[in-house]
Order: sequence, then structure tokens, then C-alpha cells
Amino acid sequence: MPETNQTTRIREPKLAPQETRFRPPTLARKLVDRLSWRQDQEEKRLKQTTKRIETLQKYLSISNDVTDALEKLSEELFEEVLGVLETQLTVALQEVLDQPIEFRAKADFKRGSAVVDFLVERDGFEEDIQRGQGGSVQNILSVGLRMFALATLDESEHRRFLVLDEQDCWLRPELVPSLVNIVHRAARELDFQVIMISHHDASLFEKFADRIYRFTPDGSSVRVKQLNPPAIVSDDDVEGARLSESRTGENPFSSSTK
Repeated sequence: MPETNQTTRIREPKLAPQETRFRPPTLARKLVDRLSWRQDQEEKRLKQTTKRIETLQKYLSISNDVTDALEKLSEELFEEVLGVLETQLTVALQEVLDQPIEFRAKADFKRGSAVVDFLVERDGFEEDIQRGQGGSVQNILSVGLRMFALATLDESEHRRFLVLDEQDCWLRPELVPSLVNIVHRAARELDFQVIMISHHDASLFEKFADRIYRFTPDGSSVRVKQLNPPAIVSDDDVEGARLSESRTGENPFSSSTK
């Protein structure tokens, strides 16, 4: 049979023309007003942010100068404190040792921190604290530096109580009373309670210590004897002290040196 070519035609459906819908004028106006309000708010925020950035940039522009000024002020204050420390410890050294020596503290500031070297001078010549004097200089300076450090701490967190264990070990017996005298005076002025432990004879402490106790080994125990009983305080004295404390805020019995 002869071949027959058949063509199939598919008619596409006619689409209805799309209608363009317009919002009512009142709704369009409300939308424009809302967008305008938001634009105003964003512009206000932009201005505020720009002002803040300008203020921060001003602070940043002087931050290096402020940092340098604060570091210089800190160094000056630190050196002033060291000057006071030098004066006080020089007096202590000369009073106890009866020698023409002076205490020196040299500070070096690096990367925001301070490094301090301690030394003594005799007739203009520097001496190493670790050498000479048989350790007596170390004894005196150790007491002074500890009391100074404790005095700078917050009293609400750190009680002014100091234990000095064998801080007179390198001192000759005749020099011990002078050290005890200094500790006694400093404790009174700073309102410290101090306990000194020593192997020196108790008689060296009689003049300046408020109380002296002797501890003697006795087999597996230790015998304790008070060598200088404190003065007897009457009930009237105690009541008077309480009244004084309530009026002045100070306790006359709280600054004793142990």
C-alpha cells in the first residue's frame, strides 16, 4: 500500500488577556506615607550612628596620648612610693645596725610593668643585699617590706596580722632590742597585731614586747609559760574602754603588739 502522510494539528487555547489591578488611591497614599516615615527614622538613626562614630574617632585619636600620660603618672606615683620606702627603711637600717648605710630601690619600667632592684649604699658605694652583714640587712628589710605590703592591702579582706618567724636570726643579741622597738612602734602606728618568734633570750624583748611566752619541749608535748604577765584590767577600765570605742570608733586595746 502506498504510504500516507498524516498531519495532526493541535489548536492552542486562547488565553484571556491579563487584567492590571490598581490599588485605590487612598491605600497607595498610606503605603507612601509609611515608607516615608521609615525613611525618616532610618535617616535619624544614621545621623546618630555617624555622631557616635565621630565621637569614638576623637577618643581613639587621643588614646595613645592618654595611655602615655597615665603610664607616666603611674611611674611617678610608683617612684614616689619607693622614695618613702627608701627613707623609712634607711632609718630602720641605721637605727638597728648603727652604720652609715642607706637603702636604695631602683625601678625599671618595661612594657607596662615595673622591675625593682633593692640594694644598699655605704659611703656612696653600692652593696649587694645578699652579701655581707651576715644576713642582718636582709632581716631588717624583710620585716619592713612585709609590713609595708600588708599596710597597702584592703582591711576588709586582709586582717592586719603579721607573724615574723626568726626575723632576728642574723642579728647579734645586742641589736635585737632595736629591731623589736621598730616593730613595736610600727605596729602601734599601723594598728597591726604582730607575733615575733625568736630563739634569742627573752630578756631582749622585755622592754618593748607586750607579752612574752616561752615554749619548752616536754616529751611529746610543749610547755608554755608567760614571762611578763599583762597588767590587770578592772571591770571599770573595760567599761571605760567600751565607752571610748563607741564614741571614737577606735578600740584602745586593739593595737597591741604580740
